[in-house]
Amino acid sequence: MTYENLDAKLINALLGDGRASLRSLAEELDVSVTTVSNHLRDLENESVVEGYTPRVNYDAIGYDVTAIIQLKVEGSALPSITNRLEKQKQMTTVYEVTGDYDVIAVGKFRDTDGMNDQIKELLTDTDIRESNTSVVLNPVAENEQFNLTLTE
Repeated sequence: MTYENLDAKLINALLGDGRASLRSLAEELDVSVTTVSNHLRDLENESVVEGYTPRVNYDAIGYDVTAIIQLKVEGSALPSITNRLEKQKQMTTVYEVTGDYDVIAVGKFRDTDGMNDQIKELLTDTDIRESNTSVVLNPVAENEQFNLTLTE
């Protein structure tokens, strides 16, 4: 029995089914349940696997407006702006970025009025110098993860 690439194989198996039991993972990977448990514990301790969560189809529950918000922010205010965005429940992603803007945030909203209200409230902050908001017309790929490449 070889453990070469076991962590990558374990991660790929979890990407396929995040609810798989240790026993089914062990069978799929042809190792013992204890081995799977130990490797999974190590991956969690190393923050490689950060949790197990369902994939929610927000459109199906009425959040069918997705907005991408780009912000230019006064340099010293960047941490407070990103913290504020991170705390807004409808913001699913917040990035500090390079380029023309300092922050890119992605939010899910029930309608354009709700989106508009939240963006207008955000823009009252004098530390935000400029903004650009785009509404997503068609999410071609969203929240996708990819299998790790195995080295042979």
